[in-house]
Amino acid sequence: MDLEDAGCRARHLIRDRGGTFAVRMEEIFADTGIQIVLIGVWMPRMNAVMERWGQSCRRELLDRCLLWNERHPRHALRAYEEFYNQHRAHQALAQAAPLRTVPDPIIDLET
Repeated sequence: MDLEDAGCRARHLIRDRGGTFAVRMEEIFADTGIQIVLIGVWMPRMNAVMERWGQSCRRELLDRCLLWNERHPRHALRAYEEFYNQHRAHQALAQAAPLRTVPDPIIDLET
C-alpha cells in the first residue's frame, strides 16, 4: 500500500539514537518533508516495548490471517488493538489488561 494513494503521507519518523542510521538517510527524509524524531536519551525500553507489540501483533494476528485487500488489515488491526488493550491478559500487569484493572482479591471472612 502506498500512503499517497490513500490520500495521506508520513510526517514523522520516530527512531532511536543508534549510530547505524546513515546521515544520508536523514537527508533523504528531510528532502521529502519527513521530520525525524529521536526517542529520549534515557529511554532504552521504548524501542523494546514497540518491538514486543509488533511481535505480538504479527504472531497473534497477522500470521493467522489471510488479508484480502487494504480495508481488511485496517479492520483486523483495529479489532486486535481493542482485544490487546481491553481483553488480553498481560503478565506485567498481574494478568490484567491495560484498560481493565485487576479485580480485588476475594477474602475469606469465615476464618
